[in-house]
Amino acid sequence: MPKKVKPAGDGKEEGPVPCKQVKLEAAGGPSPLNLDSPSGLFESLISPVKTETFFKEFWEQKPLLIQRDDPVLATYYQSLFRLSDLKSLCSRGMYYGRDVNVCRCVNGKKKVLNKDGKVHFLQLRKDFDQKRATIQFHQPQRFKDELWRIQEKLECYFGSLVGSNVYITPAGSQGLPPHYDDVEVFILQLEGEKHWRLYHPTVPLAREYSLEAEDRIGRPAHEFTLKPGDLLYFPRGTVHQADTPSGLAHSTHVTISTYQSSSWGDFLLDTIPGLVFDTAKADVELRAGIPRQLLLVETTAAATRKLSGFLRMLADRLEGTRELLSADMKKDFAMNRLPPYYVGDGAELSTPGGQLPGLDSTVRLQFRDHVVLTVGPDQDPSDETREKMVYIYHSLKNRRDTHMMGNEETESHGLRFPLSHIDALKQIWNSSAISVKDLKLTTDEEKQSLVTSWPCVLTEVHRRKNSKLLNVPEGDKNRAS
Repeated sequence: MPKKVKPAGDGKEEGPVPCKQVKLEAAGGPSPLNLDSPSGLFESLISPVKTETFFKEFWEQKPLLIQRDDPVLATYYQSLFRLSDLKSLCSRGMYYGRDVNVCRCVNGKKKVLNKDGKVHFLQLRKDFDQKRATIQFHQPQRFKDELWRIQEKLECYFGSLVGSNVYITPAGSQGLPPHYDDVEVFILQLEGEKHWRLYHPTVPLAREYSLEAEDRIGRPAHEFTLKPGDLLYFPRGTVHQADTPSGLAHSTHVTISTYQSSSWGDFLLDTIPGLVFDTAKADVELRAGIPRQLLLVETTAAATRKLSGFLRMLADRLEGTRELLSADMKKDFAMNRLPPYYVGDGAELSTPGGQLPGLDSTVRLQFRDHVVLTVGPDQDPSDETREKMVYIYHSLKNRRDTHMMGNEETESHGLRFPLSHIDALKQIWNSSAISVKDLKLTTDEEKQSLVTSWPCVLTEVHRRKNSKLLNVPEGDKNRAS
């Protein structure tokens, strides 16, 4: 049947565009989403709206509602997470607060019904049935393979962390009061129906989560009901609330979110310190002391003018800067994102793919979407010179079970190289395949060392069909801490 698309706000409809059918190995059946590539997935996720149209008209601007009458897609969405999945998940050791929240909206306020310690399914079901409570399951991609597969592709597509929460709400109930989030939100309706009300933002593109009182938000700007297979997008800062209609079955939806702390402001905070550090090394004015007692009194007009001049100087320097020093954002993304999706035990992500490459080998970069290249000061505390180094971070050894869990310990994986290696690294980065002999390094020894120590480098000559990458020797002196 045709798919109805209703972009919230203008009511226009676009014609149907069939999603590409691909084989879903993990689930043993076909997927109506195109999971061949990150861009293919996103295109099929918002189909029939075109990607170009989405980013031009909706992204960070206004909500988009896509209503579909597609039994295949509805069945697929339902397979992503069901109420019945909670029983087996609870048997794996879920805890209140960390993995599950139980709550209900009462008189416009959120009432949390969590118990202490481990979640028991019978108690969870009792609160759901008798107290009409919403069950919020945190980061289900840790346990549900198909959500892992989808969110891993979306992290590649956006270049930003992608988290998710499942909300299961009984009929005639509402879990959360009106609020807005600090993330871009994609709602996939999985089971039953959910009645949504969206309001104009009180804080456009908000940087934090906040509740909003009913008397402050006014009348809904958009109101509709989602059914299985439907998708809703709205920008961060959009005030919203949702309830399950009475007399119907429970509702299950998954909220997929991204772009938290990914604004230009965040990027400036990340890169400007490195720019100031470099400029101060070259410009004696920035190394001169601030006026006496400036920290003890209100900032003077003269000090403000001085700072304005320094900012203009930094802007001029930025125009000619070849490599921006990223302090944290790139590293944090690589450390905290999902590992690549795989079928099996994942051994292919950590075993050598045949012989190590030599000077006569042709190499190429595997898992390009999971590798980050950045320039920064040497992180070795014993090196007082703090020279710039090139860092290669990757997510191939990241733990799926801790993804987006906040306070869980994470570690970075990767290598560091002298700044003199950056041209050779970019050759590998920008080429589909390159001869080791052609790398822009002075000696053959440097070329050989580079390709045998960098993860995700693969030889075309010795590559086996199922190999993925080369191990980094455990004792390699270039390994990042």
